[in-house]
Amino acid sequence: EVQLVESGGGLVQAGGSLRLSCAASGFTFGDYAIGWFRQAPGKEREGVSVIRNGDGITDYADSVKGRFTISGDNAKHTVYLQMNSLKPEDTAVYYCAAQVHDGSGWYGGLVANDYDYWGQGTQVTVSS
Repeated sequence: EVQLVESGGGLVQAGGSLRLSCAASGFTFGDYAIGWFRQAPGKEREGVSVIRNGDGITDYADSVKGRFTISGDNAKHTVYLQMNSLKPEDTAVYYCAAQVHDGSGWYGGLVANDYDYWGQGTQVTVSS
């Protein structure tokens, strides 16, 4: 059974930093991508960042480029999202998700519907 467990959320002042972790277990497939998404109250879920396990290719939403960094530790089956220079508009529930690559086409985008497995989410609140 695939499980994704997020941790590291919390309350921080604007300009501060947080590091989110996504611990994955139960993976029995080859190539996959781990993405971070967020959803603020009354808004749609949006893609934040993604990393592909095989080649390490990453991508970021324009709103977080230069402030957030995604990384992975394959030995620990964990993906991290380092968030710096946080802004009040970064406040949301952050989810990690896994997209399994079936061997054809591109994978590792920031479209939520492309992802197969989801964690339970962790709250990030940035105060002004």
